[in-house]
Amino acid sequence: MPSRRGLVGSSAAVAVADPNHVGEVRQAVAAMCQRIGLDKTEEGRASIVASEAATNVVKHGRGGEVVLSPLQSGEAVGIEVLALDRGPGIAETAVPAGGHSAAGIRGRGFDAIRRQSTELDLYTLPGQGTALLSRIWRGVPPTTSLDLAALCVAKPGESECGDLWSFEARTGGGRIVVADGLGHGPLAREAALAALRATWERPPGAARALEDAHRAARGTRGAAVAVVEVDLATQEIRFAGFGNVAGVLVGPERVQSMVSMSGTAGQGKQKPREFTYRFVRGELLVMSSDGLTSGWSLEPYAGLALRHPGLVAGVLYRDHSQRRDDVTVVAARLGARPLSP
Repeated sequence: MPSRRGLVGSSAAVAVADPNHVGEVRQAVAAMCQRIGLDKTEEGRASIVASEAATNVVKHGRGGEVVLSPLQSGEAVGIEVLALDRGPGIAETAVPAGGHSAAGIRGRGFDAIRRQSTELDLYTLPGQGTALLSRIWRGVPPTTSLDLAALCVAKPGESECGDLWSFEARTGGGRIVVADGLGHGPLAREAALAALRATWERPPGAARALEDAHRAARGTRGAAVAVVEVDLATQEIRFAGFGNVAGVLVGPERVQSMVSMSGTAGQGKQKPREFTYRFVRGELLVMSSDGLTSGWSLEPYAGLALRHPGLVAGVLYRDHSQRRDDVTVVAARLGARPLSP
């Protein structure tokens, strides 16, 4: 049976502009840890990481945001802390390896963050801000050839996110689905969930899965849906989509946008079409709802494509989110190792 990941719950984004907001970050950490079943020890670790990271955002980043995301992979559960700012960055003398790694950084609470983190990575360049990613896991996530990260943030003022995503590990690869329910709030989430559930544990075929989602979303307000199937053996992606969920392959020498058909899952009589794309191991796949602007590029971010996919998703969210819609960004490295620059 495929192993499903995603749909643990939406991310929580907390604006951090002054020291008082650090307490709000800790409260959000406690709420998320309780919701996903982490114990007090794990909650304490996450609280230390989030507090130190939020303090750095205020003191050194001139304000920004902390995004908390629930994690699930196999039997392992955890929490991701993503601290984002557009401040001056960390000076080159303080950052080894060209300015893109958490290894070797001292001060600014990094020692405490490092001790409490199961996974840790950082991206910073002078004048371009800083993004820090920490994951705290209970249990050991299963090994996979897809290094995957995502954030799913509700429109400001909404209690529920109308975007959803899921991942199923399958023999030789996996299936990623992103659904963006029309509008916002609970009814949008209901539509996205109906479409998403219809793709779980179904036979192979991106177009077939999209057709299942199309039928399941009837009776709801409908959703934009994209299905990606990754085959690592053949180094192919099969993509099928309705509406404005984007899929992009990013490599050292190309950026390839995938073709999504016009229409809405749950509405009309359109038939899905499946498109096949070749990839090179180590390339990035980025999927996003239309809460992310369509004109983004990784070119201004030297070295970012080589970092943890969660940093890629976080920086794109920080700099290209429309802030007036639900937004989902999924980033996956297609193979175990990043490509050389």
